[in-house]
Amino acid sequence: MTEKKPVDFSLLSPEMKEEISVKAREKAMNARWDINIAIILFGVLILIIILVTYTRAGLEVVAPVAAAGLSAVWFTGWQRGKRLYRIFYREEITRVERELKKAARDSISEKIEETIEEQIQRALRERWKSG
Repeated sequence: MTEKKPVDFSLLSPEMKEEISVKAREKAMNARWDINIAIILFGVLILIIILVTYTRAGLEVVAPVAAAGLSAVWFTGWQRGKRLYRIFYREEITRVERELKKAARDSISEKIEETIEEQIQRALRERWKSG
């Protein structure tokens, strides 16, 4: 398992944190219904059809089985959504941190380039004045 690095929240404004949270929540909501949950749901449906058709089970047997199956599907999807939310939240924070650090690095390098360029221009002006 990979080691998780600590997240530096000091670089993030409250608006950025909220935006990250919303993006992570949307991704998790979209990804939580996968093929495994669909298979469980179809299994419950097949079980209900078998109970009703072949065993002639009454509503007292079929309704609890259906409710338990749907509850299991909902619970599985809910757990997966929570897990995916944490993963996507961490990914979004890492992406935003990387962008902020890159912007800061670019800004510093631009200032350094401007400073060097200004120094060279100043030195050239002084030479022209003295020469």
